[in-house]
Amino acid sequence: MNQTERYYRIDQLIRDRGLISFADLQRELEVSRATLRRDLTHLRDRLNAPIVYDRDAGGYRYEKQRIGPRFQLPGLWFSADECLALLTMHQVLQGLDAGGLLARHVAPLVERLEMLLDSEQAPAKEVLKRIRLLPAQRRPARAQWFEVVGRALLSRRRLRIDYFTRHRGARSEREVSPQRLVYYRGNWYLDAWCHRAEALRMFALDSMKDARLLDARAKEVSLKQVDEEMARGYGIYRGARLTWATLVFSAEAARWVRAEVWHERQQGRELPDGRYELRVPYADSRELEMDVLRHGEHVEVVAPAELRARIAQRLATAARRYA
Repeated sequence: MNQTERYYRIDQLIRDRGLISFADLQRELEVSRATLRRDLTHLRDRLNAPIVYDRDAGGYRYEKQRIGPRFQLPGLWFSADECLALLTMHQVLQGLDAGGLLARHVAPLVERLEMLLDSEQAPAKEVLKRIRLLPAQRRPARAQWFEVVGRALLSRRRLRIDYFTRHRGARSEREVSPQRLVYYRGNWYLDAWCHRAEALRMFALDSMKDARLLDARAKEVSLKQVDEEMARGYGIYRGARLTWATLVFSAEAARWVRAEVWHERQQGRELPDGRYELRVPYADSRELEMDVLRHGEHVEVVAPAELRARIAQRLATAARRYA
């Protein structure tokens, strides 16, 4: 971390914990005693941070703002409109965030944005009240693993993970080199080089039972290669060999489907009778099948024959349950 990043980290740690010892601060920042003392002195004397050392409790805490200029960390020079936009995006992040993973990191920034907007006509708290997101079917990932994965990803180090593969119902230990975090349909995934499989693989963070940061450097894979191997196919299921599905929606369903993006390479056309034809590529049909089935009687799989038969079989099985 550079000096400014350390200031923000010190501020965040004191706000989050209320009281923190010198040893814990030093361990979190990974700096020498002399560097930490200089940082604390600068925060107090130059930036007017109300940091005090509580001898009885044995740690640093904030007291009420002292007389003098208001404490403000450098680098947050935003207009009122920019603050409102950032607070709006914060609400979006909170809605996307699986289990509040980012909340404690974003909270100090939000507090400062709120202070900057105190005198404006649209106060920050009003923004936070007027935006609502309703996440559905998300699988919360443990914040602990999210942070370990994030550190490994940015420091370019390997991870050892204890992973549960749901479709096989089996656990395994893997050494992986993280390449990219992906957020999709309410859940977090890691694109990584698996050193056991010697190939790129995708891992769901909520399926990690343990994650440990290793000292070994991560294997570098170009993001172009990651895109070519991992961003193809339909939805979260990836693959290099693609098959095209042709779906025909009823005129009623077409009102919605024609406005939807199912795949970045999709092809759609209006049919003379008001129905809508949609063609999408896929490598693994599992997620595509779920999207087709949610439209029930309003969609027909025209091709390929294998996918048509699979959907027919699933609908017949479902019908027998209701017989």
